[in-house]
Amino acid sequence: MEWAEQKEVKAEKIYNLFRCTYVEVREWLKETDIIIIPLGSTEQHGKHCPVCTDSIATEIPCQLAAEMANVPYFQLMPIGYSPQHLHPAGIGSGTVTFSSTVYQNIIYEMGRCFIHNGFNKLIYATGHTSNMKAIDPAMRALRYETGAFVCCVRNDAEAAPALFKDEGIYECPPEECPGWHGSEIEASECLYFEQLYGKKLVHIDRATKDYTHAPKWATDVSKKFSKKDGSPYLTMNGKDIAWVPMEHQEYSDNGLIGCPGNPFVATADKGKRMLYAKARLMTEFIEEVKKFKVEVKNRDYSNRTFRPC
Repeated sequence: MEWAEQKEVKAEKIYNLFRCTYVEVREWLKETDIIIIPLGSTEQHGKHCPVCTDSIATEIPCQLAAEMANVPYFQLMPIGYSPQHLHPAGIGSGTVTFSSTVYQNIIYEMGRCFIHNGFNKLIYATGHTSNMKAIDPAMRALRYETGAFVCCVRNDAEAAPALFKDEGIYECPPEECPGWHGSEIEASECLYFEQLYGKKLVHIDRATKDYTHAPKWATDVSKKFSKKDGSPYLTMNGKDIAWVPMEHQEYSDNGLIGCPGNPFVATADKGKRMLYAKARLMTEFIEEVKKFKVEVKNRDYSNRTFRPC
């Protein structure tokens, strides 16, 4: 049995470097010294969204922006830094995570390979906010060791309300956390991907209207503590007083971070508009990065020296 119906193969430009031969890679390097590297995650997103939610959030915009800006992108890295989304051992959450040291090494090693190939400007693009916690040391090492331009574009939903507030896409006000975990923005993006995928992935009917709350170990001893979203801060008397390495389930009973109205107003149309808005912003940024003057030193992969923190 054939895997798929045979179709005529067309000679079209390949933007995904993972699908290229080295001949096409060399052709790309004649055109540009930029590469986009999407960083996703595999983690629980409540009862209603798939574990690939954060990967959807960045993979599609990166693919679109690559064609809009005429630069290559690499295959999505679907695993990120998500230890806070692991449930107790033996209780399935679907979360797959790297430790911070392993993840830093992966980001660094990928970067050194792209620089070795001849790219001078690396644009990582994360769909998961917590990836940012782990990758800064790796990006700094790449810059310090080679002189390459290295950055990470934020395609994560938490960044969306501030970046796209003038787009008129989402309807939930800031106090309803439209960009937090599994809320309006992420659920909408997943609904759009569901249409592209052609199979049921999103189950809004399973979502509940629970609020986030301060961890029980804090509220058991004091009434001063509260929590309104998924930030890493413990709030006391309405002020974010301390960064605490909390587990997601300590302050969210169902994996959702939002308030009533999230994700119940999510639509596939909103998701499409958001993903395309991200792509347009990335494209504008890339066009400016093209103007940067970058001189790379120490390009050879064998000269790498980074040790993860």
